[in-house]
Amino acid sequence: MSRIQKTLSALKADNRQALIPFITAGDPRPGITVELMHALVKGGADVIELGVPFSDPMADGPVIQRASERALAHGVSLRDVLGMVAEFRKTDAATPVVLMGYANPVEAMGYETFAQAAVAAGVDGVLTVDLPPEEAEDCAATFKRHGIDPIFLLAPTTPVSRIQAVERLASGYVYYVSLKGVTGAATLDVASVAAKLAELQSYLSVPVGVGFGIRDPESARAVAAVADAVVIGSRLVQEVEAGEAGLATRLTEFLASVRAAMDTARR
Repeated sequence: MSRIQKTLSALKADNRQALIPFITAGDPRPGITVELMHALVKGGADVIELGVPFSDPMADGPVIQRASERALAHGVSLRDVLGMVAEFRKTDAATPVVLMGYANPVEAMGYETFAQAAVAAGVDGVLTVDLPPEEAEDCAATFKRHGIDPIFLLAPTTPVSRIQAVERLASGYVYYVSLKGVTGAATLDVASVAAKLAELQSYLSVPVGVGFGIRDPESARAVAAVADAVVIGSRLVQEVEAGEAGLATRLTEFLASVRAAMDTARR
């Protein structure tokens, strides 16, 4: 079992849901990313999604777009992000790390070269936003051969045929995008999410995490009542954008409030 699979299995056995925070690597500057990763773990993160900055982050709303712009202004590359993960691993060998980004940087490096470098750095999973399952056979096979979980997005509009394609390729977990639109969208309909999750879970053998629209402890608790994992990103990136003073502490405290709320979801 991968580090992700072990973590999610242990949580399930304890009737708890995974808390998966997202930040963009290199934002607000490269030298603070590892400190922020540790701050997320201190706040209760079970898995960390680390965004790979990209010049055209089409699935992301303005908050995460600006985070990519800030990181790219510092020249942060995919290899730099792998270096940050390797640094994080020097003092944390337990928390799974998922890289979330776009296909171009990975394809430019080459699947095999990237997979080798990712494993050496301590990466556990990769979510490539713009690589649909129909085009991901080679990529997913390469990742799995190296023990990396390929993670895919599903949306409210995803047809059954694509859900089944994802089931054939995915491991670790699947990321369900709870809203139509980009990251940071405002309104979350938990009843609709619950109905869709019931459908997805009839096809999928891997856990399902829910993201987009989760902004506070209350929405996280509501989603934790129906999902295997809660993904929270834009709200954390807003904290980063608010300024570096006290940033690590603010991330820890906010995430701890989310974790506490989630732990009441199924009591």
